[in-house]
Amino acid sequence: MAGKKIKTIGVLTSGGDAPGMNAAIRAVVRRALGKGLKVYGIYRGYDGLMDEDLKEMQAQDVSDIIQKGGTILYTARCAEMRTEEGQIRAAETCRKYGIEGLVVIGGDGSYRGAQCLAHQGINVIGLPGTIDLDISCTEYTIGFDTSVNTAMEAIDKVRDTSTSHERCSIIEVMGRHAGYLAMWCGIANGAEEILIPERYDYDEQKIIDNIIDSRRRGKKHHIIVNAEGVGHSASMARRIEAATGVETRATILGHMQRGGNPTAKDRVYASIMGCIAVDLLLEGKSERVVGYKNGKFQDFNIDEALAMVKGIDDYQFEVATAMSGGYTKDGAKKVLEDEEL
Repeated sequence: MAGKKIKTIGVLTSGGDAPGMNAAIRAVVRRALGKGLKVYGIYRGYDGLMDEDLKEMQAQDVSDIIQKGGTILYTARCAEMRTEEGQIRAAETCRKYGIEGLVVIGGDGSYRGAQCLAHQGINVIGLPGTIDLDISCTEYTIGFDTSVNTAMEAIDKVRDTSTSHERCSIIEVMGRHAGYLAMWCGIANGAEEILIPERYDYDEQKIIDNIIDSRRRGKKHHIIVNAEGVGHSASMARRIEAATGVETRATILGHMQRGGNPTAKDRVYASIMGCIAVDLLLEGKSERVVGYKNGKFQDFNIDEALAMVKGIDDYQFEVATAMSGGYTKDGAKKVLEDEEL
């Protein structure tokens, strides 16, 4: 399709919603219209594509949405898209409506669906829409900045009441199998413990000893930021309270982290990425993922993006443990400064 000029494109959001998705949708629609293209908004992700639940979009359809969380196109996870029958149905809808290029806003599961559509002859471009920051080829994903700020503000509030009652508080944040939200919140909130699936050794006794030692030195509260991938916050709280005698409460922030008005960064970066996606389709490109790396917006092959393994940065984790008063990689104990007691 590289030699054929695209005239019609579609845009959908798939998987979990993320603040900034509306900014990306708005950018795709207005960039496409500005380039003389017809653009369809596809509702409810791949489910909507199979069911022909779509609408031709005009500029006014995306007015007054950049500041809103969620996605005006709605979203869903589609098990049928994993089947060849589902992929053929989705591609047939594209052909029926003349959709030659598709912008898919979502995470790695959404990219696998896009990859399958590409094999059916549809040009596809992926945008990284996920609060988890777990897409390996990019240092930024749409929604992470808003989500981490939402969680940070919530943890600040929990700390206030935790201090008043001299409690230990375990606050569980989202992120599926990735610990980026927890690590960033742990640093930003000055947590005493940060538990992430990539590095947690499940040595609960170490946490118990830290709490007892902190109390001995006069510290009145203890904040543990726990990643969703570690989980079991409620049962952990019961065990810690039984072992330390310190009242311990678990707070699971849950889906509040997906909502709310996107930050300036999520609005601006999502807008730029949306425009890049349209430009790539106009260049005849397909099976690309738009990312942000080394200070620049770049595009990557979907195969390459899915094959990469994204780990936790060693230095960032060292900073997190050093600031928390926890343990470094070599097991050396960090001592809190007096002003942190």
